[in-house]
Amino acid sequence: MSNHNVILEKSFDFALSIIELYKVLINNKEYVLSKQLLRSATSIGANVEEATAASTKKDFAYKMTISSKEARETRY
Repeated sequence: MSNHNVILEKSFDFALSIIELYKVLINNKEYVLSKQLLRSATSIGANVEEATAASTKKDFAYKMTISSKEARETRY
């Protein structure tokens, strides 16, 4: 049985892309927005990862909801 998780993979790849963008922004001396972007974007995958280890369906749904909120914040 495969443990292939598309959401987890995509959120991880997205975080890596954001880290690269963060480096560019820092090099251009943009500190405030870049730090918040880094925090919210990397939090998406962290919460998805936690959701995969949830002990209940309710806990899973809660962690995925947090992940969704972080994605919305990142998009903003």
